[in-house]
Amino acid sequence: MTVETTDTEAAPRTGALRRLAVPLGLLGAVAAAFAYVGTVDPNEPGHYPACPLLQATGVYCPGCGGLRSAHAIVHGDLGGALGANALAVAGYALFAVLWTVWAVRAARGRPLGLGLGRVHLWTLGAVVLTFTVVRNLPVGGFLLP
Repeated sequence: MTVETTDTEAAPRTGALRRLAVPLGLLGAVAAAFAYVGTVDPNEPGHYPACPLLQATGVYCPGCGGLRSAHAIVHGDLGGALGANALAVAGYALFAVLWTVWAVRAARGRPLGLGLGRVHLWTLGAVVLTFTVVRNLPVGGFLLP
């Protein structure tokens, strides 16, 4: 006995897969990037370019240590990841949450609709700026990569 599906039964599944194409594509790209960084160790010199701001000024940018942090995450070393760049680890976690919300809403046919306002963006900028300043002060040595 075979069970045949009608066009109306197959349509919701096809629509959900189509709506998930972009979130899944982005997840695949991020996973590929993390897989590459997990394979090619940024702790060994010569694999990645050096930070131009650090080379020119000696100042650590908010991204310095981000590749080492991603490498540590791939290898399950949360302490090492936090030590390399705590802000990047927070960014990875925020990405995971936002991606999950996006994928669920896309599967249900709803827009992401974060509704971020100026206050949110200014707060994010203030956090990044504060992190950058503190990590370059003598008291912020614990934030250095």
